[in-house]
Amino acid sequence: MDNTHTTDYRREKDSIGVKDVPEDVYYGVQSLRAAENFPITGLNMHPEIINSLAYIKKAAAITNCEIGILDKKRATAIVQACDEIIAGKFHDDFIVDPIQGGAGTSLNMNANEVIANRAIEILGGKKGDYSLVNPNDHVNCGQSTNDVIPTAGKMTSLRLLKRLKKELLRLHKAFCDKAAEFDHVIKMGRTQMQDAVPIRLGQEFQAYSVAVMRDINRMDKAMDEMRTLNMGGTAIGTGINADEAYLERIVPNLVQVADMDFVQAFDLIDSTQNLDPFVAVSGAIKACAVTLSKIANDLRLMSSGPRAGFGEINLPARQNGSSIMPGKVNPVIPEVVNQVAFNIIGNDVTITMAAEAGQLELNAFEPIIFYCMFQSIDTLAYAVRTFVDNCITGITANEDRCRYLVENSVGVITAICPYVGYQKAADIAKQAMKTGESVRSLILKEQLLNAEELDRILDPVNMTEPGIPDKDLLRKITQNQK
Repeated sequence: MDNTHTTDYRREKDSIGVKDVPEDVYYGVQSLRAAENFPITGLNMHPEIINSLAYIKKAAAITNCEIGILDKKRATAIVQACDEIIAGKFHDDFIVDPIQGGAGTSLNMNANEVIANRAIEILGGKKGDYSLVNPNDHVNCGQSTNDVIPTAGKMTSLRLLKRLKKELLRLHKAFCDKAAEFDHVIKMGRTQMQDAVPIRLGQEFQAYSVAVMRDINRMDKAMDEMRTLNMGGTAIGTGINADEAYLERIVPNLVQVADMDFVQAFDLIDSTQNLDPFVAVSGAIKACAVTLSKIANDLRLMSSGPRAGFGEINLPARQNGSSIMPGKVNPVIPEVVNQVAFNIIGNDVTITMAAEAGQLELNAFEPIIFYCMFQSIDTLAYAVRTFVDNCITGITANEDRCRYLVENSVGVITAICPYVGYQKAADIAKQAMKTGESVRSLILKEQLLNAEELDRILDPVNMTEPGIPDKDLLRKITQNQK
C-alpha cells in the first residue's frame, strides 16, 4: 500500500533522531520507522485490532480524566478521535506490518500517534504539535504496550470468535436438516475404507451435527480464556506508573465503552508473562478445523465418481472442474475446507511455539500469535460460510445407488452372524466375494435361514439400530445348539 499522501513534510523527533513525516498523515515518526523496519507481510493491520486499540485508548482517557490525571479538554478530544477510528476512519494510517519486532510497541505507538494527531486537529492545532496532545504522555497515560497489546489481541479474538460461532451454528442446523431429510436412506457403512455394516445417511449427517456442536461448546470455553485482561499491569504486571484509582477503574470502563464482558486478572504479573490462553483458543480452533476437514473428506468420498466411485451423494456443481476434461466437476468446496484446515494446523504450531518462547516477565512474540490467530479464525469462518451456502444445503442422495451397494455387499453378513455363527458367516462372506453371489442367495441356498427370517434380520432399519431383530429365532437356535 502506498501511504504517501503529499510531498510536503513535517519534522518529528524521537529518541533515535529527527525524521521527515508526510505533512497530512496522522501517524508519526515512530510508526514510520516501524513501517521501514518491518516490511514483512505486505498486509494491512486487521481492522478489528485497530478498533480494539481505539476502545482501549478511549477507556484509558475516560479513566484518566475521572481520576484527575488528564484534563477534560484533552480527554474529550482523545475520545472523539477514538470514536472516529471505531467508525472506520484513519485505518489507512495504521501502517505498521502485522508481524513486527518489539512485542507490539510499534502497533501501540501507531495507535497513540494517530489518535494524538487527530485529537490535536480537533483542538485546532496542526499535526505534530505534541504540546497539545502527546502520544506518550496523554494517549498512552497509565498504559504500556505490555498491557495494551495483549488486551487488544483478546478483544479482537473474542469479536472474531463470535462471528465464527454464528457460522458454526448455521452449519450445525444445515447438518441437522440433512439428517432429517436423509433419515430413510440406507447405505453401506465403512471402516478402514472397507465395507462394514449398513447405516442410514441421515445418521451420518446427524453425527456431523453432533461433532460441530461439540466444537461450538469447545469454542465457548475457549472464548472465556479471552475475557481476563492484564490492563493496569503496565510494563511487567506490577502496575508501575498506573495510579491506584486508574487500576481499579480501567477494566470496568473498558467493559462499558466496548460493551464486552471482561475481568481484570487476579495476578497481573502472570497475565503479562503467559500467553497460554491464546494456545487454548488456537487449540479449539484447530480441533474444529480437524473436524470439518474430516467431514469434507467424507463428502468427497461419498460423492466420488460420478460413475466409477461411490456415487452415494451429489454435491452441488459449483464450477467447471477441468480445462481439458469436458463435463468434469470437482468437489471444490470440501477441497477449500481441507486447505483452510491445513493452514490452521500450521498456524496452531506457530502460536504454540511463540507462546512457549516467552522469557521472564514478557513474551515478545504476540504479533505473530495475533497474525496467525486472526487468520485462523477469519478463514475458518469464511470456509464454514461457503461450506453451508455452496455445499451442504444443496447435497442430494442417490438412494437407489446406496441401496444397491448395501444389498450387494458382504457387510450384511454381520447381521446374520448371531444366527449362523461367526465361522459359518465368515465362510459365506468369502464365498460371496469369490463368486459374486449375494449373501442372501448363499444363505438361502445352504438353507441356513429361510426367506422370511432373512427379511426380518436384513431389514434396513433393523440393521441400523441397536438390538436383535429376531430374538425368538436366536433363542431357538441357541437352545438347539445346547
